[in-house]
Amino acid sequence: MNAELFVDVTPEHLSMALLEDKRLVELRKEKSNVQFAVGDIYLGRVKKIMPGLNAAFIDVGYEKDAFLHYLDLGPQFRSLQKFLNIASNKKGVVALHKLKPEQDINKNGTIPEVLTAGQNVLVQVAKEPISTKGPRLTSELSIAGRNLVLLPFSDKVSVSQKISSAEERNRLKHLVTSIKSKNFGVIIRTVAEGKQAAELDKELRTLVKRWEENTAKIKDVKAPGLVIGEIGRTSALLRDILNPSFNSIFVNDEGVCSEIKNYVGLIAPDRQKIVKHYKGGAPIFDQFQIHRQIKALFGTTVSFKSGAYLIIEHTEALHVIDVNSGNRSKSASNQENNALEVNLAAADEIARQLRLRDMGGIIVVDFIDMQNNENRQKVFEKMKQAMASDRTKHNILPLSKFGLMQITRQRVRPEMHIQTTEGCPTCNGKGTIQPSIFWPKVLEDAVKKAVQALKMKKLILKVHPMVYAYLKRGFPSTVLRWKFKYTHGLKVFPSDSLGFLEYKIVDNEDNEVDLS
Repeated sequence: MNAELFVDVTPEHLSMALLEDKRLVELRKEKSNVQFAVGDIYLGRVKKIMPGLNAAFIDVGYEKDAFLHYLDLGPQFRSLQKFLNIASNKKGVVALHKLKPEQDINKNGTIPEVLTAGQNVLVQVAKEPISTKGPRLTSELSIAGRNLVLLPFSDKVSVSQKISSAEERNRLKHLVTSIKSKNFGVIIRTVAEGKQAAELDKELRTLVKRWEENTAKIKDVKAPGLVIGEIGRTSALLRDILNPSFNSIFVNDEGVCSEIKNYVGLIAPDRQKIVKHYKGGAPIFDQFQIHRQIKALFGTTVSFKSGAYLIIEHTEALHVIDVNSGNRSKSASNQENNALEVNLAAADEIARQLRLRDMGGIIVVDFIDMQNNENRQKVFEKMKQAMASDRTKHNILPLSKFGLMQITRQRVRPEMHIQTTEGCPTCNGKGTIQPSIFWPKVLEDAVKKAVQALKMKKLILKVHPMVYAYLKRGFPSTVLRWKFKYTHGLKVFPSDSLGFLEYKIVDNEDNEVDLS
């Protein structure tokens, strides 16, 4: 399997597309100035105690108060508060390994026993703000690295269940136990399998140093305020997924490219050369035909093999996926074999869609009915195999007697929604016909206004690929005539993301120009 990562950086958004064997499997799109990411550690203030929920609402600076349940405080919450009180009154590093731990809180206790309104607390974002809800918080703090996860205020060392060898699990556990400091726990991640002591020791020291340097500034942080920010989103994604199958990472921004190259140099020095700065004129997602896949994969109907397709519907309570054979009904020897063939292919596409859309919560899949219990078991095993590469926690149940499969998948950030519908290319949704033969005149008027009214000497016109081909045909082409007539700083690029009669004019920094 060959994996490629494409990063599209604009002033407003940062988009990341992960392709495996040229197939889009993950897509992240978020605002460039995103806050309250999973992993961020804040100094928050208790706003309201809710005894009925056994929880508290915490002000971390978000427009809605964040939610902290008693069970998410962690057993060592009193030790954390003791550390916070010392750090708030002392400048410089507070040596956690010298801190005398306090008694663990009662597992069956209540929130008013440990928190009061107005109190400051150290909390970490466990789930990003979703819909009308604020962030979900935890006080069991952790700092993730490539091979290890550091757990301040804990002394436990645990090993990923995905490392199957008992001998290797024991080796890693004994190794990390011997090098870690007191009052620091560690989770050994799957990628640490086979790693030597020097590499793990170096990473552990780096994580401890990051903890100490940031907590030393708590005295200067006014609640609500950020104490430790998660590393960049692109670097965080690389930390979790980078493996030998990666053969290229393309980035269209020089600054972000340098950041990623430096990070890859830290976690895998021999792979630094795979990071490349994309300098092409066309948008990076258009150049590598990613926009085409996005349009095909984010609709309600998703085709996947020889006419078979999925219907994906989203409700407030759950997600429903219906599997349909389409025009494949006569492609197999009998109905049972046809249903099995379609269901096995659907399992692969469903696993891909769950990752791609980052669907969480309850997912119900209505497979095509099969009478043979052995065939039902094959579909169940296929789904487990297809989702084995999904890093998100999930649980899959066998098919019920109604042919339904239930899947739960952890939701930690908002689900990805891509608008795949377009306005009518003839009337732009106005209900009036605009003959396409006059479309070049509309584009010319837009260029003329940008040059003469807005005084732009350099501008980029983005149009649909078919319109681009029309404007570039012949000699002199329409584009060339516009350059001589208005400005030689005019550039025209095709964009798959635009509708047939849609266009954008942007400046050299990719900021869209308002011509209204």
